[in-house]
Amino acid sequence: MNSSTLTAVLWDMDGTLVDTEPYWMAAETPLVESFGGTWSHEQALRLVGLGLEDSARIFQDAGVRMGIHDIVDHLTDDVMMQLSTKGVPFRPGARELLASLREAGIKTGLVTMSLRRMADTVVDLIEFEAFDVVIAGDDSTRPKPFPDPYLQACAALGVQPRDTVAIEDSPNGLRSAVASGAAVIGVPLMVSIAGAGAHAVWPTLEGRTAADVARFHSEHRRALDDSTRGEVR
Repeated sequence: MNSSTLTAVLWDMDGTLVDTEPYWMAAETPLVESFGGTWSHEQALRLVGLGLEDSARIFQDAGVRMGIHDIVDHLTDDVMMQLSTKGVPFRPGARELLASLREAGIKTGLVTMSLRRMADTVVDLIEFEAFDVVIAGDDSTRPKPFPDPYLQACAALGVQPRDTVAIEDSPNGLRSAVASGAAVIGVPLMVSIAGAGAHAVWPTLEGRTAADVARFHSEHRRALDDSTRGEVR
């Protein structure tokens, strides 16, 4: 088996491309409190990387008397309003790495559990054409941590998962990407990603280039192929 060549890099959005988790948390507390409940920072952290509908069910359990889709729309509207007033907080090095990948001719996809209307808002604020495809929460057949969103992105890009690198910040996102067959880089932010299966952990994307991602992919595939040959023996 020959090592594959990197053909695409797949990005998570919230917490990986942009640091919007504080915006989500700022939207969650008043929603729960408006129904007489309480919402802690620890509860909010448990939702990082979780699908929006799954999160909405947790809010219902916390006393929010609204339908699943109404909760999702309410939170999305609140976060989008914060984006419009406070700006989009891109994570250090994220836009620069995206630009490097585009210059190198490597395909890019955005794989997020946020609604498409929010994903499109963030993408539109990048000053260059950053992504070849966007798979949003309302596009995926099953949410993260299932592999479906990443597999859908690969299918849309016309690439094999083994030829891709995924970049994620949350345990659920990492499990989704790993299960798809991609080589996965964890870039932690709000929560620990220990034990979630990342093939490499980068503390930051700052200073990273397409060459760094390609090198990681090559080394990962080589190690995996060597391991497979060893098992065959």
